[in-house]
Amino acid sequence: MSKQTVAVIDYGMGNLHSVASALQHVDAGVEVIVTADAEAIRAADRVIFPGVGAIRDCMAEILRLSIDQVVKEVVASKPLLAICVGMQALMERSAENGGVDCLGLLPGEVKFFSDAFANNVAAAGLKVPHMGWSQVEQLSAHPLWQGIEQNSRFYFVHSFYVEAKDESLVAASTDYGVPINAALHQDNLFAVQFHPEKSSDNGLQLLKNFLAWDGQS
Repeated sequence: MSKQTVAVIDYGMGNLHSVASALQHVDAGVEVIVTADAEAIRAADRVIFPGVGAIRDCMAEILRLSIDQVVKEVVASKPLLAICVGMQALMERSAENGGVDCLGLLPGEVKFFSDAFANNVAAAGLKVPHMGWSQVEQLSAHPLWQGIEQNSRFYFVHSFYVEAKDESLVAASTDYGVPINAALHQDNLFAVQFHPEKSSDNGLQLLKNFLAWDGQS
């Protein structure tokens, strides 16, 4: 029986080593390929779309390498997990860098915490970026939550947050002065704002669930 392959998309904007190491820790038998090669990504059994840094730079590299087309193909046919800025890139538009058009695979926007915090008593004293462990409330019985207790903590590092237009897409939420979408799901796609590779046992369980997930929920 051949090894399961997982392609971690490399467009120069992600914690690729950490993600690959976490996957192999979860399942030593999995073959992890860190690549920007479209054919290798298409050939993988499942795909991870990570991202860190400024969305303008991320989108520039995604478009330059034609990763946008690959992601659109992959999400229609196999399980795809988007992480942090990878999740934000799936939305229609981000307020970061003066406004940047994103992939538009999911309806919604990416907003700046500081804008939401203006005149918000609940946000008094909160720092941007949102950095550290926060409780995540699961809003759907998705397979990727299997074995993870409700309101478990995950590790976040971000200054911008996703607000989906369709509430049915929201798989989990957290609160940082304002309610934010911690996870989104649609068919073969699952996207998280937090970093599962940095989230200890809960994050490893989510990655383990992803490796077992056949897509669709």
